[in-house]
Amino acid sequence: MLTSRLARASRVALIACVLGGAALVSGCNKAPAFENLDLTGNTQFGSDFALPDTGGKVRTLADYKGKAVVLFFGYTHCPDVCPTTMAELSQALQQLGPDDAKRVQVLFVTVDPQRDTSGLLGQYVTAFNPTFVGLRPTDDAQLVKVTKDFRVYYAKVPGKTPDSYTMDHTAASYVFDPQGKLRLFVRDGQGAAPWVHDLKLLLG
Repeated sequence: MLTSRLARASRVALIACVLGGAALVSGCNKAPAFENLDLTGNTQFGSDFALPDTGGKVRTLADYKGKAVVLFFGYTHCPDVCPTTMAELSQALQQLGPDDAKRVQVLFVTVDPQRDTSGLLGQYVTAFNPTFVGLRPTDDAQLVKVTKDFRVYYAKVPGKTPDSYTMDHTAASYVFDPQGKLRLFVRDGQGAAPWVHDLKLLLG
């Protein structure tokens, strides 16, 4: 439904530009608006990262040059937000189609490396999509740095047993464009349609 409304709105805008002539040129040249928060030019957030994947190889944005990169913070024992967002991202890639989907890389950064071993994290992310990659800070210093860089909150919430704790954390993702520039802040739980809309704009 949302996709249909956006498509109709785009057609109406295009017709207005064609019929309106020079008076509308400046408005017609404006880039389409993102559904999510536009961070373009914002310097308050991190511009890169350096974290090992589940195979132990340290990954940075340079590894994904030419792709839109979704950087999502969560943990595998998350009962709601994390699996929902991962499922939405998988649906969004399917809706983008194979060509555009190949130009998107989803990276899941665990805020619970104590329980999220490399093996568990790898199984978790690929269960949603075989192209998804898990990143696991190997010590507190790495976790503190990347969460501080991207202003991500996380905190352990004790459970009934030592291993049954949960993690409060920022429920959002960051998106870089194919040139490696931070562009979007995406709140979780919006469904696949806003992801599809904004990723299409970034892929151009």
